[in-house]
Amino acid sequence: MQAFYPLKIQAIRSKGQQARLYVYFPLPLAAAIGLQAGEEVHWELLDRGELHLVRKQVPALQATQRATQGDEILISPHAKQAAKDKRRRRTNANSSRSDG
Repeated sequence: MQAFYPLKIQAIRSKGQQARLYVYFPLPLAAAIGLQAGEEVHWELLDRGELHLVRKQVPALQATQRATQGDEILISPHAKQAAKDKRRRRTNANSSRSDG
C-alpha cells in the first residue's frame, strides 16, 4: 500500500535570528509506523530530490491485522528501486566490515 502525504516546508522567523525550516510529520503516517514523540531520527540525503528519515531504533512490529494468503501488495517502481538500493548499501557495508 502506497500512501502520499503532501506538505509544505514551514519557516519560523525570530527577530535577530536566521529563519529555521520545519517539516511536520503527519499523524496518520506516524501512527502507521509507530513513531513516537521524542524519538531520535536523522536525515539520509540520497540526492537533491530525495531524503530518507531514518529511525535510530525501530520498535517491534505490532500488527493490528493479519495478512491473508491472497492479499496483494502494490509497490511503486520507485519504492522497489529504493528498497534494492538500501539492501545493496547494507550488503556493501557488511562486506567492507568483514574485509577489514
